Amino acid sequence: MVPPPLAAGDDHRRLVFAYYITGHGFGHATRVVDIVWHLIAAGHEVHVVTAAPEFVFTREIQSPNLHIRKVLLDCGAVQADALTVDRLASLEKYHETVVVPRDSILATEVEWLNSIKPDLVISDVVPIACRAAADAGFRSVCVTNFSWDFIYAEYVMAAGSHHRSTVWQIAEDYSHCEFLLRLPGFCPMPAFRDVIDVPLVVRRLHKSRPEVRKELGVRDGVKLVIFNFGGQPAGWTLKQEWLPAGWLCLVCGAADKQVLPPNFMKLAKDAYTPDVIAASDCMLGKIGYGTVSEALAYRLPFVFVRRDYFNEEPFLRNMLEHYQGGVEMIRRDLLTGHWKPYLERALALRPCYDGGINGGEVAARILQDTAIGRKYLSNKFSGSRRLRDAILLGYQLQRVPGRDISIPDWYTRAENELGLRSGSPHADLNGDSTFRELCIENFEILHGALHGLSDTVAFLKSLSALDSAPESGKNSENRQLRERNAAAALFNWEEDIFVARAPGRLDVMGGIADYSGSLVLQMPIREACHVAVQRNHPAKQKLWKHVQARQQAKGEGPFPVLQIVSFGSELNNRAPTFDMDLLDFLDGGQPISYEEACRYFAKDPSQKWAAYVAGTILVLMTELGVRFTDCICILVSSAVPEGKGVSSSAAVEVATMSAIAAAHGLDIKPRELALLCQKVENHVVGAPCGVMDQMTSACGEVNKLLALVCQPAEVKELVMIPNNVRFWGLDSGIRHSVGGKDYGSVRIGAFMGRKMIKSEASALLSKLVACADSAHFADEMNSDEYEEQGVELIKAEASLEYLCHLSTHRYQALYVKTLPDCLLGEQFLNKYGDHNDKVTIIDPKRSYGVRAATKHPIYENFRVQAFKALLTAATTDEQLSALGELMYQCHYSYSDCGLGSNGTDRLVKLVQKLQHRKSSHDGMSSLFGAKITGGGSGGTVCVIGRNHLRSNEEIIEVQQSYKAATGHLPFIFEGSSPGAGKFGYLKIRRKQISTH
Repeated sequence: MVPPPLAAGDDHRRLVFAYYITGHGFGHATRVVDIVWHLIAAGHEVHVVTAAPEFVFTREIQSPNLHIRKVLLDCGAVQADALTVDRLASLEKYHETVVVPRDSILATEVEWLNSIKPDLVISDVVPIACRAAADAGFRSVCVTNFSWDFIYAEYVMAAGSHHRSTVWQIAEDYSHCEFLLRLPGFCPMPAFRDVIDVPLVVRRLHKSRPEVRKELGVRDGVKLVIFNFGGQPAGWTLKQEWLPAGWLCLVCGAADKQVLPPNFMKLAKDAYTPDVIAASDCMLGKIGYGTVSEALAYRLPFVFVRRDYFNEEPFLRNMLEHYQGGVEMIRRDLLTGHWKPYLERALALRPCYDGGINGGEVAARILQDTAIGRKYLSNKFSGSRRLRDAILLGYQLQRVPGRDISIPDWYTRAENELGLRSGSPHADLNGDSTFRELCIENFEILHGALHGLSDTVAFLKSLSALDSAPESGKNSENRQLRERNAAAALFNWEEDIFVARAPGRLDVMGGIADYSGSLVLQMPIREACHVAVQRNHPAKQKLWKHVQARQQAKGEGPFPVLQIVSFGSELNNRAPTFDMDLLDFLDGGQPISYEEACRYFAKDPSQKWAAYVAGTILVLMTELGVRFTDCICILVSSAVPEGKGVSSSAAVEVATMSAIAAAHGLDIKPRELALLCQKVENHVVGAPCGVMDQMTSACGEVNKLLALVCQPAEVKELVMIPNNVRFWGLDSGIRHSVGGKDYGSVRIGAFMGRKMIKSEASALLSKLVACADSAHFADEMNSDEYEEQGVELIKAEASLEYLCHLSTHRYQALYVKTLPDCLLGEQFLNKYGDHNDKVTIIDPKRSYGVRAATKHPIYENFRVQAFKALLTAATTDEQLSALGELMYQCHYSYSDCGLGSNGTDRLVKLVQKLQHRKSSHDGMSSLFGAKITGGGSGGTVCVIGRNHLRSNEEIIEVQQSYKAATGHLPFIFEGSSPGAGKFGYLKIRRKQISTH
């Protein structure tokens, strides 16, 4: 298509633009086409620097003013398959493509820019292009909906901190551009000084819907679905029965040799996708800017399947669903052909995007005016806002590798919290009678008590609100509409519902020493998870449409089905629903292995969260022989923040298993329930956690510390928190994950150390027995310890079951020098064989810290014993100082193990600073100590202080100081609540409405 001539009245001189395009996907090239088309239409000259095929541009623009230079200057995100981004490969590919040859790239680009002398350099969104423009003395502007500093910053957490410098370099490169033209569906982009929002950039239509369908040979009445996965599905086998009758699927990117069923049709490689989109009835594909923008622009329903680890997606998905244009398909159903219910649902959608779709024209006008010197500065995002965003990005990069992936906290906090999500019980009301008056009129409580918990009332209110049809249409809560609709269709409101509650926990002392058998002291926090469970006969169960279709396809049944809804899922970047046939947990009538279950849930990372919930069912089947013949519906609503190190996962597991047990009449004692839930996390989820989290959630009591000996789990006592002592938790903002690599490696190091101590003790014992009467040996040992009890002590150490059984002085006297600082996994395996830990596996090629990981639980057990004894001592300042000192020692021992973090260290130092400042002024400090908690590497810091109003003021001062330094306002955990055992369960039923 030849662009129209310069419009009458325009007297702009001919401008020269250099337009750089990222190597990530066609979406960037296709939106650039529309902007370039308008620039050339205005009489300007555009040099496109790209790795995309030339036909993408020349098919649309036939003009001597278009110049294409084939160069790859970044690689984007490397995809392992159509739905999975390889985070490590992405960073390594960028390093290889841009970082290593950076100097030569800059020299080449500066020389080329000087040769064409552009009036403006445009980047979508190549970082080094902005730096090259600055070095060559030319202005630059970026046009995008995301930037690579934001995308890669999340990858750093998984790929390793050595890549952080790469992300900083990208952010610094972007900072050289003048401003950002920001497209709808944007991610946070803190590297840019100023931002101007423009409408959607989409390609224009060439042909009408009837013309396209006629060219394709599609009969009237045939439904068209365009299958669009970015050219990735060449190896997929597509089957005729996957499409409903009367449907035809147009496949983009099919390989030449790929054989398709008769109801599937290959689109030509150069097919003009916008025309095909407008001629179709819906699209099935993965989310990207190009697919979402054109689906919205041409009102095409979009059935999408989530990708893993591409952090642009949640923002585009929210925009798509906000305008009622999207239906999410479970990956399992995509790959097994259960398409029908999703396609039928898509036809019922009425996409209602009402924003502009002339972004190409608007952007071209701004770029043209900028090139001739007109200022386009919004001032909305400059100055202090940019500084704050830069601090937040930097803080994000301090997060330790191996943490979970999610939408960053500093974005989600800006979102509206779910009205359906049960909140924290910030104030208890006195007496159950008060709560019964406040409780929802719709429900009758047949069993159990509310225990004065306002969050339980809030959860019951959320249940009551579900028993009414939600309003449809576009509104501020549309992002949460899917999970609300799914939950509303979950229960049979005429039948009993069982509700359980389990709190998170604050690790006061003990932490990672739990897996070494230490005593730990844990406090259940106010924030808790509520789970509602209902069982129904399969013939009476209300099934979601795609579940119905799956059952019908099997031709037998009905089968028992598990359906789960998780409130708050969109705030944590996970799918809001999960379902499975319970028969999937059986093989030959017996429960499948935990290993098989772990693989089952790992197939789709967006639904891996369901392992914490559904895994409780498999564990009950495996360990207790329970058989589930009814359908099970589960609603999960947790106010325990994820990734804060306060055991959100244990709260979910304990609440779920408690509710399932209640619904099925199972009498499981709290201790046994906690051990079963640990199996869920260890074997089904695959996280090598100890048992203290589940024990606290199940067995804890209000305002008491659970004193637990983890051998494997024995509650010693419940220690009353003295009236003069108070504990707080301060969230560092650095996401913690017990499944993280660092936690697991420290655990492995501790078990290695135990094995090496046992080996050394065995050698000493053999030598002692053989040379018991040897004076030379006695001189060599130079110790009186090997007289009467020497043999018995070393015998015990040679069969050491838990590291905490070894005293600190024995460790220091005999074994510390025999332990290496670090040891390669291969060397350990060759010399010692297995490390005898059932939930971790040694990587032969990895080096593990041994000495610090071994020392920590030995000394921590001693510190916890001393801490517990001090709690019952006289209430003096010396008592508080000693308690605080023990916490500080614990904190620095975590750091020695490699489980510290910049954020938690900063919080501890702020407490120390305040403590010593107060002491030097009036000798009346209110805060006395602080330590990292749980698995470490981020998460929450526990603080000890006086139970006094001034302590609250000082905690808030620490909170505000931390925010000033990092941009993150820590969440404050304070107060306590009962564990699941004390709460019991509620049995509720909707009241019958009187007709009189």
